[in-house]
Amino acid sequence: MSEVYAVRRGLLRDRCAAVGSAAALVSRPANVRYLAGGAPPGAVLLLGPDEDVLLCPRAPTGEPDNGRTDDQLRLALLPSSGGDDPAVTAAGLVTASGAESLAVEEHDLTVSRHRAMGSVAPRLRLTDLGATVEQLRLVKDEEEIACLRIAAEITDQALGELLESILVGRTERHLALELERRLVDHGADGPAFATSVATGPNSGQGRHRPSDRRVEEGDFLSVCLGANYRGYRCEIGRTFVIGTAPAAWQIDLYDLVFAAQRAGREALVPGAAYRDVDRAARHLLDSAGHGECLAPWTGHGVGLEIDEDPQLAPAAMGKLDACVPVTVEPGVHLPGRGGVRIDDTLVVRPEADGGPELLTITTKELLAL
Repeated sequence: MSEVYAVRRGLLRDRCAAVGSAAALVSRPANVRYLAGGAPPGAVLLLGPDEDVLLCPRAPTGEPDNGRTDDQLRLALLPSSGGDDPAVTAAGLVTASGAESLAVEEHDLTVSRHRAMGSVAPRLRLTDLGATVEQLRLVKDEEEIACLRIAAEITDQALGELLESILVGRTERHLALELERRLVDHGADGPAFATSVATGPNSGQGRHRPSDRRVEEGDFLSVCLGANYRGYRCEIGRTFVIGTAPAAWQIDLYDLVFAAQRAGREALVPGAAYRDVDRAARHLLDSAGHGECLAPWTGHGVGLEIDEDPQLAPAAMGKLDACVPVTVEPGVHLPGRGGVRIDDTLVVRPEADGGPELLTITTKELLAL
């Protein structure tokens, strides 16, 4: 993997050189991990004119959540007395090297941190690196996709086991905690995000925070969860009916959301505009009179973060590339009644390779549990 990280850093260095910057400072944790293999808490990565350095306020602990740092990268530990900011230290190193400018992630740095860097290196010109690293992260290599595939397998296993247990009478909060425990039991480093379990009138809400409401007969039950495996995060969402055969309105609503989700999935082809994927799913729900109930997006990218670019939304600019993993997650929530969400993680693939690769395979049939 050392070669992979070196290539990624080389691509970033080339982009910086193209805009006249000899050095770059990466501080956003997911971006540090992408370029360095690991991101110990508080660490920043300096791509200098002479060498690349990972500056850490404390020694890496080796925790899986932080990844494993590239052995070929120089590790610089700050004095144990504490209080030193790695970003400020990096600015001093760049100045000492004779470089005149440093590209930084202004969207990640606080104003006070930016000022502190300027005070230590007043002659150093700080330029904005922007979302350059995030753009590099968009298209995943096959090793990254393999991690996402394992994360999805773990997530499917955890959800499948829950569906085999007795659910009536248990609270949303208890079910969410059990799902997160099962993720870890099956090999996840942890949940990809806070697990959502929503029942009855809460069902169908995006990222509902689990409450003490108990599961009742006839409820819709919406679940949204994902595993974090080696830093890579996936997402799955399913809706079920509890106990009895679903009511007619539940079947109709479920079939509608299912059709919208299928339309969104089928639109995932290389070259498709982000907004067109959103429109494919949104049009069906809007035409059925649910336009006001819809989320502002139909899906989003996943990887080292659960909400990455691209955003599949009405005003999103850009087109899909092959090997970009995204979610397709339309849903409808009817206030006071509940609703349906269906969410999958897929990888964009060309038609010649079989079309979009579905990573989350738990059935989308409307089951009565």
